[in-house]
Amino acid sequence: MKVYVNGAFVEQEDAKISVFDHGLLYGDGVFEGIRLYSGNIFKLEEHLIRLERSAHAIALELPAARGELRELVCEACRVNGLTDGYIRLVVTRGVGSLGLAPWECGEPGLIVIADTIALYPEQFYTEGLRLVTVPTRRVGAAALPPMVKSLNYLNNILAKIEARQAGCPEALLLNDEGKVAECSGDNLFLLQGGQLFTPPIGAGSLRGITRGAVMDIAEEMGLPVRECDLTRYDVWVAEECFATGTAAEVIPVVEVDGRRIGTGRPGQWTHRILEKFQERAVSEGTRI
Repeated sequence: MKVYVNGAFVEQEDAKISVFDHGLLYGDGVFEGIRLYSGNIFKLEEHLIRLERSAHAIALELPAARGELRELVCEACRVNGLTDGYIRLVVTRGVGSLGLAPWECGEPGLIVIADTIALYPEQFYTEGLRLVTVPTRRVGAAALPPMVKSLNYLNNILAKIEARQAGCPEALLLNDEGKVAECSGDNLFLLQGGQLFTPPIGAGSLRGITRGAVMDIAEEMGLPVRECDLTRYDVWVAEECFATGTAAEVIPVVEVDGRRIGTGRPGQWTHRILEKFQERAVSEGTRI
């Protein structure tokens, strides 16, 4: 596998960054996870726009214009012979001192990885996922806006560890007000009374690209979507529940905190939305 690192594609074993890179030292940087389906990069333009906004929000100047980044992402897929896969586009603050000061860093670092990914086993898509509410709370929007997809994922990692310690594959995170935020790496949706509900961005949810696609699909299918504050009670009594993300796509949730969701099996609407999403993913996108 070849990886793009700061100006060149190199073999995987030669893909290295400095130990003084602030992305490594402090998690100072931004990234995007992007999917490739049948030679089409899904929502590439939206991912690049979100990367630009994340970088701008943390006062990080991207080392390349959008057109160049677009071509690098496509080329990373081509040089690795991929038609289906996952692309990780990373921008770090760059090499600096051991101090925090970002203005002491040089050129931002740029990394593009294109590989295959399987976040969850197939069993979870056919039988559903179990979640547990974890003690770790989502970082408050006043501390770090959830719209920023930064390299610092320690909050999410702690949630993932706590879920595993509780015997569940995935976590449900609440915000400081006790409202539902998201899973450790995915957005959350609930179906109740013929409507689809999802937490608003202000609750601590990432503005997910797959989240947005699912909201569009649901509206097209005649299923109204509402962004509103949700509690654990709302999750427990939902008729259906599913999580969405670039790697996870649309994955059914059948149990939360030991409470069965709906029938305890993946729901009808969840199946229909997943099918529509997969149809859209292979037919839309930027051709490599």
